[in-house]
Amino acid sequence: MRFDSALGLESRRGPVATTGKIIIYTLMVVVFTGPLIGLLISAFNKTLDPTSFSLWPDEFTLENFIQAKDKNVYLYLLNSFIVVGFGLLLQMLVSVFAAYSLARKKFRGMTFVLLLMLTTMMLPEEIIAIPLSLVLSDLPLLHINLIGTYAGMILPVGAWGFSILVMTEFMKEVPVELEEAARIDGAGELRIFATIIVPLCRPALGVIGVFGFTMIWDQYLLPLIVAPESDMWTLPIALRSLRSDEEVGIGVLLAASLLALLPSIIAFLAFQRQFMRGLTSGAVKG
Repeated sequence: MRFDSALGLESRRGPVATTGKIIIYTLMVVVFTGPLIGLLISAFNKTLDPTSFSLWPDEFTLENFIQAKDKNVYLYLLNSFIVVGFGLLLQMLVSVFAAYSLARKKFRGMTFVLLLMLTTMMLPEEIIAIPLSLVLSDLPLLHINLIGTYAGMILPVGAWGFSILVMTEFMKEVPVELEEAARIDGAGELRIFATIIVPLCRPALGVIGVFGFTMIWDQYLLPLIVAPESDMWTLPIALRSLRSDEEVGIGVLLAASLLALLPSIIAFLAFQRQFMRGLTSGAVKG
């Protein structure tokens, strides 16, 4: 993906156009990476001045991260990894199987199912907060209380309408002839799904992996409902608590914010190739 093509600058030539491109690219880098660079520098800076900005810490130190340990920030970080790890795995499994049913199987009421998933995406979390807390405190049929457990934070994010819809639309573009040829060779339904459909949907898996990771990692209301004790808090809740704690310095808060930001960046870099291929494939097929 080229920024000059997106901005219509590829046809411009000459020193004036080159200078204009440099200015535009520099502004884009400053706007998009400036806050991240500022956070990165401030997290390792011993003396913080909110009114100034420097490209290198005045006094480089790890004291902020050491104090973060005393405030249980790393425990909250571990809780976030547990929730996002199992939650994303469950979400991707549910999305793949649900999308295969919607894309390849015809059944009565399929339109209603798709409409129902779209409806869940339009509802704000605040609207379902009370019903969700009631369901988690007494799980229907099983009558299990999931409040105060990791399962209470993982199961609700296991199905996400956005991921299911993305996988469904991508699977619809997989040629049916591939499945028919596999069936002629004697392959069963499960083998066709595992060896043909899923590998061809790898770009879509990258897309739902990035968005799913970000959605689960940024969850605030759900852990707030499920975790009654602070030892089960995830990092977003901990950041709010640290911000209101007068004994916590700004350096510790910035260090915790950096720890909360880095996993999302790492997740994007890990899924970047599949993510870009998925977006490009969707644009071409559309």
